[in-house]
Amino acid sequence: MGAVVMYSSVSVDGFVADENDQPGPLFDWLSGGDVPLDDSGALTVSQTSYDYTRPYWDAIGVTVVGRRVFDLTDGWDGKPPGGIAHVVVVTHRPAPEGWDPGAPFHFVDGVEAAVTRAQQLAGDRVVEVAAGDVGGQVFAAGLVDEVRMDVVPVVFGSGRRYFGSVSAPHLLTDPEVVIRGNRVLHLRYRVPR
Repeated sequence: MGAVVMYSSVSVDGFVADENDQPGPLFDWLSGGDVPLDDSGALTVSQTSYDYTRPYWDAIGVTVVGRRVFDLTDGWDGKPPGGIAHVVVVTHRPAPEGWDPGAPFHFVDGVEAAVTRAQQLAGDRVVEVAAGDVGGQVFAAGLVDEVRMDVVPVVFGSGRRYFGSVSAPHLLTDPEVVIRGNRVLHLRYRVPR
């Protein structure tokens, strides 16, 4: 099985979006460089960020998101983002009316079931869990192997927290990776078990 990785860009004060679910400048680092990160040409990063991010993106087999993210993105029009093969959506509601049942999206009730399904689909590839409420639930359940953060130099003051509603302390290892890109600090922590 591949690793389960909780990931997002995050403000210095720990938010993945503001109070209105807007990321503000959190993704500016993805267009502030001169090295194309993908074939779209829309994402350009520094060479340092490319060398760190591209191999990780290439390793992702499945992404786990909550229904909130799914709804905010309109389900990416039925096409998983970034070339990912499958998306597992944690929700207590069925797929939207008229949703294409052939789209590689899997609607699952509960985070444990979502991670199990994602691991089945991913095989040896990485299961990425989007940070936020669902990511925090997966983290609190002890199902996360690694935490990755792209820390952006902005303070939101309030909004959607990286770890969602996690309220108990959790000790991470010292960062295994600390890389400075343009307007971003890439961090990677192992989660002790």
